[in-house]
Amino acid sequence: MKAYLFPGQGSQMEGMGTQLCELSPSSAEFLEMADDVLGYKISDLMYNGTREQLRETRITQPVVYVYSVVKTRYMRAFKPDMVAGHSLGEFSALASVRTFTFAEGLKLVQKRADLMQDICEKVPSGMAAVLGLDDVVTAAICKEITEETGEVVVPANYNCPGQLVISGTNKGLEIATVRLKEGGARTVLHLKNVHGAFHSPVMEPARKELARYIEQMEFKAPLVPVYQNVTARPSQDPEEIKANLIAHLTSPVRWTELIENMIMDEATQFFEVGARPVLASMVTRINRRFTPVFL
Repeated sequence: MKAYLFPGQGSQMEGMGTQLCELSPSSAEFLEMADDVLGYKISDLMYNGTREQLRETRITQPVVYVYSVVKTRYMRAFKPDMVAGHSLGEFSALASVRTFTFAEGLKLVQKRADLMQDICEKVPSGMAAVLGLDDVVTAAICKEITEETGEVVVPANYNCPGQLVISGTNKGLEIATVRLKEGGARTVLHLKNVHGAFHSPVMEPARKELARYIEQMEFKAPLVPVYQNVTARPSQDPEEIKANLIAHLTSPVRWTELIENMIMDEATQFFEVGARPVLASMVTRINRRFTPVFL
């Protein structure tokens, strides 16, 4: 069975619009549609945006979504048996299997990005990758810091064995960096492409606003099961998918468990759909029998 994976924030790159149109000239029509939907020239940013511009959350999220979803529209070989997306990539995955239209999903992603950007500007926060330390130990240290100091620092992305991304306030991350290294972490690497505490309680105000938006949308049953970040389990129930997307902003991405569940459900091939490979190495580290194909 074929499993298609969609990357999230951090997979963007300069010139991604040009790259997309080189793959298929018809992509230009989708980029024009995206401009019309959003009311600004997102296509210009995809063609000419600088690295710094593309790191801004309210820009990053729609460009990543547009790239991945448009890529699936002209891929004749895109015949998934199951799909999943990492963080933001879950929205691309849902659009790819017609849970909502390209335009509906783009409006939703832009709303999400704007809400998250607002939080980023109000609360100095970020994310950091913890390498070489057991997930249970990392989670325990984060919990201790939050309870002792009141600073938010929590597990955010369970990416693969030996790599857990934490999320929190800048002060919380500062304390965590010291304690995690003392606890045996090989390194704690602060992520430069992310300027906010995604998948943490810091995003609670954004979650509440996004919930109101999502609840007004009409979701259709996806064509194939979508494995969701919050539960790591598949769903084709529109209401369940909505509830999980709402919880998505403040809950961790259970990627390791999600990939393991896909394999348990008889996934035999993995394909990554994005501007550059990000998830393939994670899948291989989760299960060395699999070497995903980057499309």
